[in-house]
Amino acid sequence: MNVTYDEYGRPFIVLREQPQKKRIRGLEAQKLHILAAKSVANIMKTSLGPCGMDKCMVSQDGDVTLTNDGATILDEMHIEDQIAKLFVQLSQSQDAEVGDGTTGVVVLAGALLEQAEQLLNRGLHPSRVIRGYEMALQVAKDRLRSLSEPMNWSKENPEELIKIVSTCLSSKVVSRVQHELATVAVKAVLAVADLERKDVNLDLIKVVGKQGGRLEDTCLIDGILIDKDFSHPQMSPEVQDAKIVILTCPFEVPKVRTDHKLTIGTVEQYQELAKLESDYFVDMVEKVKASGANVVACQWGFDDEANHLLLEKGLHAIRWVLGTEIELLSIATGAQIVPRFSEITPAKLGKAARVRECSFGTTRDKMVVVEGCSNTRAVTILVRGGNKMMVEEAKRALHDALCMVRTLIRDTRIVYGGGAMELACSSAVSQAAQNVSDVEQYAFRAFSDALDSIPLALSENSGLQAVETVTYLKSRQQLEQRFDLCIDCLGTGNDSAKDLHVYESLCSKEQQYMLATQAVNMILKIDDVIKKDSV
Repeated sequence: MNVTYDEYGRPFIVLREQPQKKRIRGLEAQKLHILAAKSVANIMKTSLGPCGMDKCMVSQDGDVTLTNDGATILDEMHIEDQIAKLFVQLSQSQDAEVGDGTTGVVVLAGALLEQAEQLLNRGLHPSRVIRGYEMALQVAKDRLRSLSEPMNWSKENPEELIKIVSTCLSSKVVSRVQHELATVAVKAVLAVADLERKDVNLDLIKVVGKQGGRLEDTCLIDGILIDKDFSHPQMSPEVQDAKIVILTCPFEVPKVRTDHKLTIGTVEQYQELAKLESDYFVDMVEKVKASGANVVACQWGFDDEANHLLLEKGLHAIRWVLGTEIELLSIATGAQIVPRFSEITPAKLGKAARVRECSFGTTRDKMVVVEGCSNTRAVTILVRGGNKMMVEEAKRALHDALCMVRTLIRDTRIVYGGGAMELACSSAVSQAAQNVSDVEQYAFRAFSDALDSIPLALSENSGLQAVETVTYLKSRQQLEQRFDLCIDCLGTGNDSAKDLHVYESLCSKEQQYMLATQAVNMILKIDDVIKKDSV
């Protein structure tokens, strides 16, 4: 260790051992990256499919998360390796774009890296492996599109859409009520979707969880659910033909923002000050009453005197409403957000058929429900469950279902699920390898073997003989030209995805293949690890 000084006379330390630090280069670095990525993929492999296992993760604060959602598992895991963090981002990208396939994309990427490691050991250059993977990806995508089918559904008859979304929920903890939750998700998306433009704004769908009750009690509310109660306990629990004013200013006397001091020396001065304050509250309430409103939703708090005056005037009020709920309430009722009492006018009021206060079980938990809104393009899903973990997992499952419905509205093409497409694409890539005369044919065969990892994992998680099952189904697909044959995970005795109504979105499957290949190609290109503190 040596001490020297910079141009300003400040001392700093030079470590003599710094040049002796090793840098990981070449094949050794690539194997290290592959090992880190494979360890993450092996963890996720056991959660794949309807018979996959759940993961229980405990945070440093003691919070428990029980789930088999791939994106949630990776997000909750404490991962330090930078290459392994790429898999976290990979799963999050799949979740944000499609919602489904967050576990499968990680398993496929891990299998591609495992096959690539064998090719690197045989002397193939990473650039040739990458080129072969990209060519094989195009063959797989072409095969997917050739086997895809258009889905026939309408807003009046969305049953086919519900069946496909049920497949997305079959691998979740809530699988026993998958049809009910799929129905809720489809109705919610169709309520806010613009079918002509094929556009869905999921921000208009609010998902609220409430502990207690059963999963079957989960329902869709045609309106807004506000997790608050009326500001005064003597206010009636229901308002018919509600006219709502939304305020972002508090029912309080305005406070001077500069330092001030007020000295009261007599009783008369105190009474005069109290009268001024009372008149201020009366003026506030009179302005609300004069506009014709009978329900007040305020983002801030109320003074006790103002709250009492609202009760006397027959007005219902909700205070401390969150900003997101304010926006949704404005969209649903058509009300304009008012920042000052002086700007309240009848034209800025929103309308709803009914505003009611509902309670849950024997607890004091209460919520305000705004129903029959003038603009129905804002809905709320109320999720019930026996405990907090069940409610949170149901909310995650509904998020995947909502994203899947959005994807199917944008692109109605579907493919068979249950590993059927992986088997068909694996055979197509393997046959295409025979027409490749260069060394990329090894990458083709590696890509084909990696695709088999999905049905192999599904078979293992279902307690089947994995290699025997996959080989049998692949041979039957080629001999009978039946590409709907899939892994019978639930042991129904029927291996036809068409009969079992096991479908997936074409967009979801293509995105899964593409993201996995891109992540693998990025990792294979890294041949040198240089830490910033070692330069």
